[in-house]
Amino acid sequence: ANVVKPCLYQKYKNYGASWNSPSPSRFMNHRVPAHKRYQPTEYEHAANCATHAFWIIPSILGSSNLYFLSDDDWETISAWIYGLGLCGLFVVSTVFHTISWKKSHLRMVEHCLHMFDRMVIYFFIAASYAPWLNLRELGPWASHMRWLVWIMASVGTIYVFFFHERYKLVELLCYVVMGFFPALVILSMPNTEGIWELMTGGVFYCLGMVFFKSDGRIPFAHAIWHLFVAFGAGTHYYAIWRYLYLPSTLQTKVSK
Repeated sequence: ANVVKPCLYQKYKNYGASWNSPSPSRFMNHRVPAHKRYQPTEYEHAANCATHAFWIIPSILGSSNLYFLSDDDWETISAWIYGLGLCGLFVVSTVFHTISWKKSHLRMVEHCLHMFDRMVIYFFIAASYAPWLNLRELGPWASHMRWLVWIMASVGTIYVFFFHERYKLVELLCYVVMGFFPALVILSMPNTEGIWELMTGGVFYCLGMVFFKSDGRIPFAHAIWHLFVAFGAGTHYYAIWRYLYLPSTLQTKVSK
């Protein structure tokens, strides 16, 4: 008994010291092997939730704004598609990270939500291109690309279903191809208004991918990736709002 008491005392003493000291391990766990999933710290979990939950309300309001600015059926349909993709991205991400943080014992639920979180990225990319492909004059390839982006999103979804977290570099490559391939048509627009905003948003996404693959190397890497996604989505939303939906009279005033 005399031996056990000092050991217990030392254990709790060390625990209290580690809680009061700002140890880096509280902000970032060790990097995991390629075939394993990174487990965020408590602080990283909270940051992962907050950095996308914050954008749910703005995305709903922004999508509603596009809907009310729509003048015809194509604009209405495009607003719905884009709005669902934008809101779905932030909602699904927030739900998954919340469950992963607070209900991690629900293994099957967490696994399904993680898959859904990765799947929705493909549909968000397709939805982000939808207004440009539907509302801009792009030439003969535009009509094919309208459907091709959704075929690519479906293929990506099937890939996640069968190979989730198995080949992480392949998964990242799929996102890159999905993100840039439709741009071959978009960048050929005779009307170049919005090009710079589209390119800027693409740069945000590309920079964010560096952090997307940096869990265990950079503290709060995934939360930083979330912020880059929000900046990229915000930049693209601005371009869609200003150049595709803003009434021509107001657009003239803005351009001046």
